[in-house]
Amino acid sequence: LGCSRFWYLCFSWMDVFLSIIFSYCLLVHPIFQLLQGSYSFFNCSNLWGSACLCSFYCIKIANFRNRFFIYLKIKIDRMVPWLLLGSVVLSLIIGILVYNTIDKAVGKNLNFTCRESLQKATIGIEEHFFPLYFFTGFLYTTSFIAVIFSAVFLLFSLWRHKHKMQTNSTSSLSMEAHIRAMKSILSFFIMYSINFMFLILTLIYSLKHQNHVIFLGYTIQ
Repeated sequence: LGCSRFWYLCFSWMDVFLSIIFSYCLLVHPIFQLLQGSYSFFNCSNLWGSACLCSFYCIKIANFRNRFFIYLKIKIDRMVPWLLLGSVVLSLIIGILVYNTIDKAVGKNLNFTCRESLQKATIGIEEHFFPLYFFTGFLYTTSFIAVIFSAVFLLFSLWRHKHKMQTNSTSSLSMEAHIRAMKSILSFFIMYSINFMFLILTLIYSLKHQNHVIFLGYTIQ
């Protein structure tokens, strides 16, 4: 998760700096395609890795008497490697789709001797890219929903357990540990929500060619 987050931010800033300062570099095949494909791969793996790990900690730590939840608690250790592998494979598919879509759009709409070729490429990419925008937006939203449910269930379970400890007069150290855990989960949830909000905004404003808004979104992320 740390590696995917690190490389996602690296490719985000590379995209910004190349498009603003060295825009002619993006005209060289296949720099633009590789940049966008790699960005999409690491972005998707970052989001789904977060969702998988958040679900894992929710199932391992939270206590509910539901049969399905107990079954998941028993099986989750075996499921996690497959979930992480599935998120990597899904991210790889997204990255390949983005690369191919941009490559087709660039090949069909670009004349590399023309100075306005980058703008023409963007217009061509929009026409081909629109279904993929909906698909990636759906995947981002699904991972965000998974994080929301995991964080809410975990916070509720910890809060209920803390309430029981208060009634049973448990030691203050255990109470502090539970409060710290709840604060950590809440802060993660807030940061993830901000990240998701600006991710959707950069996705929307990239269609409108408003680079300053995209730059602001990358900075906050």
